[in-house]
Amino acid sequence: MIHLTIGEKVWQSVVYVILIFLSLLCLLPFLYVIAVSVTPESEVLRRGIVIIPESFTFLAYKEVFVSHGIWQAYKITLFRTIIGTALNVFFTVIAAYPLSKKYLPGRSPFLLFIVFTMMFSGGLIPTYLLIRSLGLLNSPWVLIIPNLISAFNLVIIKGFFEQLPGEIEESARVDGASELQSLWRIILPLSLPVISTISLFYAVGHWNSYFDAIVYINDSNLMPLQVVLRNILLNVATQSAESLANSGTVSTFAVQMATVVVTTIPILIVYPFLQKHFTKGVLLGSVKG
Repeated sequence: MIHLTIGEKVWQSVVYVILIFLSLLCLLPFLYVIAVSVTPESEVLRRGIVIIPESFTFLAYKEVFVSHGIWQAYKITLFRTIIGTALNVFFTVIAAYPLSKKYLPGRSPFLLFIVFTMMFSGGLIPTYLLIRSLGLLNSPWVLIIPNLISAFNLVIIKGFFEQLPGEIEESARVDGASELQSLWRIILPLSLPVISTISLFYAVGHWNSYFDAIVYINDSNLMPLQVVLRNILLNVATQSAESLANSGTVSTFAVQMATVVVTTIPILIVYPFLQKHFTKGVLLGSVKG
């Protein structure tokens, strides 16, 4: 037991109070969004800021799920997030592993080329022409293939591989293991923290991305969830005016808030299960025991 002085206890209490206050400040906007999404329009107009509703209505969620193709958008987004993240991690690891070997011929030019892409790109129009020539327009694969490998994530994984003791792979080669066997059976199990962190980066990026779908996809049935959210936020006044006017009990603002909740909750549910790996990944490069 560590015995604290009165001054230390007071300071610790002050720190706890400040942290709780800051946490509540971070939660307040999200609580407001949830509250407005389930509050009748009359109460929102009467109270202004609603945190704890006096009465509840789920008509805004009904409007979102019935009228705006959310379910189809969920399918596209889940396909993009799951398949895209798996392919991202696979190809990033496959590219980072050989680049972590100093004896790889042409290693420096390859790394220079990869770092160059982090600072410069061909631009939107050349990229669009390239994707059109590859026949990827109006295809769900256009949301995955053009960004198959992130140069930033590749550099992170390469650096982690370089920190692993080389004697481990040497002993595996003595036992007759090939490079792929060493990668699969030895390197990957030791690299779970960084791979989990990179997977989270890729997954959140896929889930939140919308600009590439706007540029490369015209079919409304292939639009991901974030594009549907954007369309609702931009056009709810015109697209939903008639249906909302007919119901007369739910506001366009409530529909917007309900859409935000629908698109945010899945990430909030998944993140706690990956938090411990994410914490370990953030500590990459720290002192090792």
